[in-house]
Amino acid sequence: MKRRIFVITFICMALLLGQLGQLGAATASAAEAPGTESYDIPFITADTSMSGVMATRQDFFQIPSYWNVSSVVVNMDYKVSQLADKDRSSVTLAINGVAFYSFRPDRTVEKKQRLSVTIPRELLAEGTNTLSTEGSIQTIVNDQICSPDEERDNWLQLYSSSSVDVRYVSKPLDGSIRDFNERFTSLDTVSKSLNTIAVPAQASAKEMEAAVYALSGFAKANTLQDKTIPLLAFDDEYYAGKKLVTAVALYDQLPSGLKTAVGTPDLNGKALIQLVRQGEQWALVVTAKDEALLVKASRLVANQALMSQLSSDRKIVDESTDVSTPVVNISRNVVLTESGDELKGPRHQEKAYFVSLPANRSIADASKISLDFRYAKNLDFDRSMVTVLINNTPIGSKKLTEELANGDSITLPIPKNLDISGNFSVVVAFDLELKNAVCVQNQNQMPWAFVTKDSMLQLNTKDRTELLFNNYPYPFLRDGAFNQVAVVLPQERDSYTYRTVANLFNLLGQYAEGNTGDVLFYSDDVAADVLKARNVIAIGTFQSNKVIRDHNAALYFKYDANGAGLQSNEKMSIDSDYGKRIGTLQLIDSPYEAGHGLLAVTGADSEYYYLASKLVASQGTVWKVFGDGVSTDKDGNINAFRFKKEAEPEQSSVISNVMERTDVLSFVIAAALVMVLVLVSLIFLARKYRRRRGDRDEA
Repeated sequence: MKRRIFVITFICMALLLGQLGQLGAATASAAEAPGTESYDIPFITADTSMSGVMATRQDFFQIPSYWNVSSVVVNMDYKVSQLADKDRSSVTLAINGVAFYSFRPDRTVEKKQRLSVTIPRELLAEGTNTLSTEGSIQTIVNDQICSPDEERDNWLQLYSSSSVDVRYVSKPLDGSIRDFNERFTSLDTVSKSLNTIAVPAQASAKEMEAAVYALSGFAKANTLQDKTIPLLAFDDEYYAGKKLVTAVALYDQLPSGLKTAVGTPDLNGKALIQLVRQGEQWALVVTAKDEALLVKASRLVANQALMSQLSSDRKIVDESTDVSTPVVNISRNVVLTESGDELKGPRHQEKAYFVSLPANRSIADASKISLDFRYAKNLDFDRSMVTVLINNTPIGSKKLTEELANGDSITLPIPKNLDISGNFSVVVAFDLELKNAVCVQNQNQMPWAFVTKDSMLQLNTKDRTELLFNNYPYPFLRDGAFNQVAVVLPQERDSYTYRTVANLFNLLGQYAEGNTGDVLFYSDDVAADVLKARNVIAIGTFQSNKVIRDHNAALYFKYDANGAGLQSNEKMSIDSDYGKRIGTLQLIDSPYEAGHGLLAVTGADSEYYYLASKLVASQGTVWKVFGDGVSTDKDGNINAFRFKKEAEPEQSSVISNVMERTDVLSFVIAAALVMVLVLVSLIFLARKYRRRRGDRDEA
């Protein structure tokens, strides 16, 4: 009997626990709003190690304004030194300058560990959020009262698999162009490939031109630089599945659904940008009856500053509408900080500055950095110093002194052999050492340094004009603007053709600094005179593009006599069958006019030239190509070669060096003036004595 009662009781408890479990699951499910999505944002680009007793790093992640965030969880993958003292070591996380979690890493776990902790929602901000990690890793020491810090042993390894998991509900699109514009290039949209630029199936030259201007502007705003924005035809099978579409077409070429949605607007002397909705798809329609106005409207779409200001669903563009972005100003004097920057805390402290230069510009001779700063007087001046690094390469240091603490400076030349081009970083690193610091408790506010607003870079720049992928995107971009680009398309286009164009202009758009310059499209029967004074991009196969066919002899990877496949050359042996299954990028001198370039994006089939175009689709892949001829296949094998002979290094003359150095030039001019004055004085003295001698002879 007792056994039967026990069994019945057990069954009842099991049923009760099951009901409670279901209730808990239902409660948890109800707590999460319908339509909740999750997005993992990586915040560490590469595995990194934080060394030292106290080390701090800052990482950043974005929260779009239309995300209604329910929770944000930091998933940090890490490993700590096996010598770390658990009772004395700690790691603190802070968001936007406010600490929210600290923990003691466990040294006994030798494999990678994961910390998951929720960030308080009230500390988050729309847009950019700063996640700071401060590690204080103390190693095991003996019972000495004062013992030195062993920097090499105090390390915390952070892994690139770390991420910020954001759970959110997307707010409804408010119907404005501004809101659509933000969402079109946002993290979740781009990562899930929910967007596209769309054109007619056989788009005209001006429709293609307008489309790539719009694409370039969106590519510049795209923060996921390893992801591209596609270009599709309206009849492409993937078009219907896109949630956000920018449709670029002449009014008569719009699909019937979009034409109905925009109605019958008055387009005499006007272009229209209008946001419409068709079911689950939002479309930004860019249209006109006049080709020139269609291009102008697309330049407005490429101007992200203007797009962010359009709070209605409709914008009319006419001849008087100003759509241009400001001209890129390449300043010789670059200010590092507008109001000054303070660095606090003992030991190694860094401040990084980002300097923007057009991709075709490189730093020339006689460039220098002038750093103006001050610092605390309680430092150990035998061990404290400041170091300047450019692209993580040190260019010089200076020891800190008590006498100059209230106003110190250092001027360093930028070494020529750094070979810097395009954007680069400047890091000012202070080592703020305290006396007897190993015997006293660290106080973060005690040592400090301040970089003043008088700190600046004096840059001399020059063009990188050699036709190599090392200098890409030159020659198609120059000083941030499209540089007289002509794109020659094959007669027969398919989806791979449009995707190839998209790949090329995603990267060019990322490097473009505005919506200026020209990109003109042509079919392959274009006259040679039209391509003079232009940098040409020829897309297609031997059979489909006459430009590639006519200039096959000038290519590094040449087609066989039938044009069926690519042949071996002096750099690479190619089997006849393999030559039909590779795509190539070939950057050669333009056959139409000296001083310009031609990029052949080609393969035996459209799938393979599309494969080649993916190599220059984003900054995450372009580093794989160099030289002037590259081949690739479906297996991911990439072969890059330099076929052009390397030019002898240009020897700078003494005169050119003097002309670039303003300080030396001033000294030379002053010395020359002194020499002239001395020479004139000698002439006058000679004439004076000659007269006296003449007077004596007469006497």
